[in-house]
Amino acid sequence: MIKAPVTLATFLAICAIASPAQAADSVEDRIARVENGLVGKYMIKGKPVAPSKIAERMATMKVPGLSVAVINNGAIEWARGYGVVEAGGKQAVTTDTLFQAASISKPVAAMGALRLVEQGTLSLDQDINAKLTTWKIPAGAQTAEAPVTLRNLLNHSAGTTVHGFRGYAAGEEVPSVLQLLDGAKPANSAPVRVERKPGEGWKYSGGGISIAQLAMSSAAGKAFAPLMKDSVLDPVGMKNSTFEQPLPASLHAAAASGHNNKGEPIKGKWHTYPEQAAAGLWTTPSDLARFALELQNASAGKSNKVISKAMAAQMLTRLKGTYGLGIDVGNAQGMPTFSHGGSNAGFRTMMFAFTSTGQGAVVMTNGDNGGALTGDVLRSIAAVYGWTDWRVTEKEMAKVDSKMYANYAGNYEIDGKPVSVLHEGERLLVSAPMMGLERMELYPASETTYFDLVGDATYAFEKDEAGKFDFVIKLGSTRRAKRVP
Repeated sequence: MIKAPVTLATFLAICAIASPAQAADSVEDRIARVENGLVGKYMIKGKPVAPSKIAERMATMKVPGLSVAVINNGAIEWARGYGVVEAGGKQAVTTDTLFQAASISKPVAAMGALRLVEQGTLSLDQDINAKLTTWKIPAGAQTAEAPVTLRNLLNHSAGTTVHGFRGYAAGEEVPSVLQLLDGAKPANSAPVRVERKPGEGWKYSGGGISIAQLAMSSAAGKAFAPLMKDSVLDPVGMKNSTFEQPLPASLHAAAASGHNNKGEPIKGKWHTYPEQAAAGLWTTPSDLARFALELQNASAGKSNKVISKAMAAQMLTRLKGTYGLGIDVGNAQGMPTFSHGGSNAGFRTMMFAFTSTGQGAVVMTNGDNGGALTGDVLRSIAAVYGWTDWRVTEKEMAKVDSKMYANYAGNYEIDGKPVSVLHEGERLLVSAPMMGLERMELYPASETTYFDLVGDATYAFEKDEAGKFDFVIKLGSTRRAKRVP
């Protein structure tokens, strides 16, 4: 079957008419359009692309299972599961299948912390050490004038270390919260310490959120998982969610298995995360949609099940970086938004919502390659529902003689891991198993610089001292791939 190509102009036209069309089409019509309208983050200017179906993209990305919930008009309009809970199995993903939320745990935990603030159990601006009874933050860059506070912990501006956590595979000993904060065995992460003056700048720190977790439990006199169940999950109606780590055996049958970038189940199906507030929530897209709705309603003064309107405003006010308190705060053409993504071993997730329009969506996957897929699904939703965010971006492709590609083709290596650049006719492709890429086309921005249509990485070919080309990949940091025979 030949697919009709979609140009950027067509895509934007669809977006423009999507809202009026909602009155004429059914929910099933909208679901079908979302399922069949997946497009990448970027398009080449003047070069049409064909939209993909969800099942096609899942197969291409080697992601066995995916689950979606869409918020519209202030309610969950629809939710669906796709694929299977484990590759090679027959158990289908349903709307009740549990996925690891990964870092989307952080905003849910933050709402629980802010509830404790409103109850007078915690303070946003007091030295957090005053609430830590079994462990204290070791001396570092903090001072009496600039102590570590709950506010800057939730904002990732406390100057704390440890970006994220890799969890503990089946059979590995799991540390206590105190052990992981000190980086003591069996912890597999570094000690959480204060390396910069608190409040001075922004740097994402799962370690800081783990300090907040300990402070919440210490101040409330209750273990973190039951504390969150009582203070957030139950009031919001997140009936299929738990912060319990490891996942109780009674819930194993309902949980999706995580998969590596080859689409293979990870050892033991999933990792355990004692860093509950930072990465430990098991949930569903529908439950996270209920969380998003509660935050929308609290912000509008329509609900105070967990926090008040005034506290919701603080949570959704950007401080350092693009963050409020526990959540990313954005603006899409004048419309405020909040969002958070997540990345645990074998799982990739994304929650996005407009603060005041009653719209949003949550996409959860059980594969390491699911990050790009969540973006594709959200762009399809954006087109159907007329969102002002998650639009496709056009990129300009330079005119380059493809004969140049022969100079770049060959085998390279980064940290002992293979990367191949292939020249096929007028196409330049890269194969990088370490990045989960079998074959991905590169497009020229100039004769020596290139981009792809999947993510935000840029690529360059730079001559070494011998006059041979190295392959340079830039995504946040720069990684140079050396040519090998």
